[in-house]
Amino acid sequence: MARSLQHPPASKGADKAARPATEPAADRRGLGRLGGFCARHPAVVIAVWLLALLAALAGRHLAAPTFSDQVSLPGSDSRAGADLLAVSMPEAGRPGGKVVFHSGSGAVADQRPALERTLADLRDLPHVTAVSSPVTSGDGRTAYTAVSFDEQLRNLGHGYTGRLDEATRPARAAGLDVAYGGDLDQVVRAPADDELSEGVGVLTALVILLLAFGSVLAALLPLITALIGVGAGLGIVGIVAATLSFATSATTLAGMIGLGVGIDYALFLTTRYRQDLIDGRDPAEAAARTAHTTGRAVLVAALTVAVAMLSLYACGLTFIGRIGLAATLAVVVTAAAALTLVPAALGLVGRRIDRFRLRRPVAEGTAAAGGRNRYADLVARRPWTFLAVGVAVLGVCSLPLLSIRLGHVDAGADRPGSSTRTAYDWIKHADGKGFGAGANGPIVAVVDVSGVKTDVGRITGDVTTALGNTHGVAAFTPVKASADGRILVTTLTPTTGPQDAATGDLLTTLSGRTLPKALHGTGAKAHLTGTVAGQADFRDTVGGRLPIVIGIVLVLAFLLLMTVFRSLVIPLKAVVLNLCTTAASYGVLVAVFQWGWGDSLLGLSEPVPIESYVPMMMFAIVFGLSMDYEIFLLSRITEAWHRTGDNRLAVGEGLSATARVISAAAFIMTAVFLSFTGSPTVVVKMLALGLAISVIVDATVVRLVLVPSAMFLMGRANWWMPRRLDRLLPRLQA
Repeated sequence: MARSLQHPPASKGADKAARPATEPAADRRGLGRLGGFCARHPAVVIAVWLLALLAALAGRHLAAPTFSDQVSLPGSDSRAGADLLAVSMPEAGRPGGKVVFHSGSGAVADQRPALERTLADLRDLPHVTAVSSPVTSGDGRTAYTAVSFDEQLRNLGHGYTGRLDEATRPARAAGLDVAYGGDLDQVVRAPADDELSEGVGVLTALVILLLAFGSVLAALLPLITALIGVGAGLGIVGIVAATLSFATSATTLAGMIGLGVGIDYALFLTTRYRQDLIDGRDPAEAAARTAHTTGRAVLVAALTVAVAMLSLYACGLTFIGRIGLAATLAVVVTAAAALTLVPAALGLVGRRIDRFRLRRPVAEGTAAAGGRNRYADLVARRPWTFLAVGVAVLGVCSLPLLSIRLGHVDAGADRPGSSTRTAYDWIKHADGKGFGAGANGPIVAVVDVSGVKTDVGRITGDVTTALGNTHGVAAFTPVKASADGRILVTTLTPTTGPQDAATGDLLTTLSGRTLPKALHGTGAKAHLTGTVAGQADFRDTVGGRLPIVIGIVLVLAFLLLMTVFRSLVIPLKAVVLNLCTTAASYGVLVAVFQWGWGDSLLGLSEPVPIESYVPMMMFAIVFGLSMDYEIFLLSRITEAWHRTGDNRLAVGEGLSATARVISAAAFIMTAVFLSFTGSPTVVVKMLALGLAISVIVDATVVRLVLVPSAMFLMGRANWWMPRRLDRLLPRLQA
């Protein structure tokens, strides 16, 4: 036969597999043996983990990690323009930002002596190469000066803000208000402090654990072990960051994911352990058996998350790949804590796990038997109805995805009152030529005229005429040649802000029509560079490579699940449903951030585009996390299938045994993610909300509605696997 159904006999083989006498032998293999060792030597294991935590945190402190959001795009148009500037006009291509002055009453020029003193002090600052003459608005109340540096601004550190404040003290003393804008945000924007968010997430998780277990000790155990694992993981991330510079949001993201999965993994293990105690096993045997069964699901789940996160390297952008690496490090360390520290803690508390209880302990299977089995029977009787309702819910949530607009969230979305937001608003609302929202994101046009035979004067005139006739250009500086005559340069001010869709359209118009038409037949080539142009290139690069990442993650996840569950149908169903979960979470993000539905609840004053790399990050994270619940549910269904050979009974039993604990785990992870929506960083808000929505949708609509209804409908076909392929695959059971 070319194919087979993995249908074990429900009589002799099933009875043999069900005999308790075989369990200790199985528990002495692999993870069961490891779990048993940890349970019998809890003091040693706990001491090792505490030492590892202290060493990791100390190493992070000594290593002095570096974080940066600087992105390199070799081969892009903006990079080509920047390279030309660096060679022919280095002063124009140096890093820089704006110092903005504002007068509450009167004109800035009225305080000229203080302003001149401030400009002189700015020129004397370390790494400052030039300070331009102030550009003043039409009403005279706002002015800004451009400050250039010989060092990348991210390397100056947040401490450089004190030097800026000292240099601008004369202006402040004269009654002028001062704020810092442009790329100076890399200096003045303090590292995000998410300790409050983490604290709220931990307290919320504790409350849910208390409700789930009804026991103080049982609730604290998953939380404490997860915190130790996450702390050690973040320490390692910091140590690695001393060598590989991570994005500023990498640590927050790693902590958010690590805390969520750490509590979930410990929750699943503790629940199974308590059930084994209720079934009459002694603590050491229960811990070993828990590690052998649920521990394997933890291992496969963590491996899935790691594979999904590391797949981000496939996009070819180191910036994004390293964010995935940071999250992977946190997840791997947290999973290691779940597989060793949790059994040790369980062995230490033994049967006292329910001593400080708020209510009588409820067995995992017994709790499900009353209500959840009836629910499983209801789904089995009406699978098409449940399938249709689930698909409809996901479809409605996904609809906004059709209007998604990728871009970069500019300083206009920063916290009101912050220096960067204040500088942005002063420039945006100033009355005068060259001011307005577009002045916050100028575009530099570089024309390479080296080797052209056409008169450069004619090219200059044609470019000037073309720019003057381009809709969306508020103003531009005179087109001038570099000292070596190899390039022509002009700086354009759009009529719209950096994150506006119209600005992106202007970039497309300039690079696709305006400049090529003006330079047609001359042999000259134009490039657009600067922060806004670079962000547009980054957006286009990420968008173009997103299908590659999606394809790699889907294939790897399919192969992993096929190997674990010995089926072609189950992994195919999992991949399709996880794509639906991702689409639904994308849709919610568009509605909240881009359409502005409830954005004020997140501390945003206006709608913003979806940050260009958020969809790619979310896909990898959502796919990895949703596979956690898929694996825990399917592992119990598979256990029942191999024991009974009855698909309907196996699906019902697996759903009954895991529905309560998966729901509790999902609420915990959702609470952890939602707590991070209070972060001052908009990208963290996006990821936190998107991940929270995806987890709750996946654990309810997908796991409790779509998965069981689909498996009931497919029957024994769920377990279809070609025999030849089955023999070729390695054995990796969950």
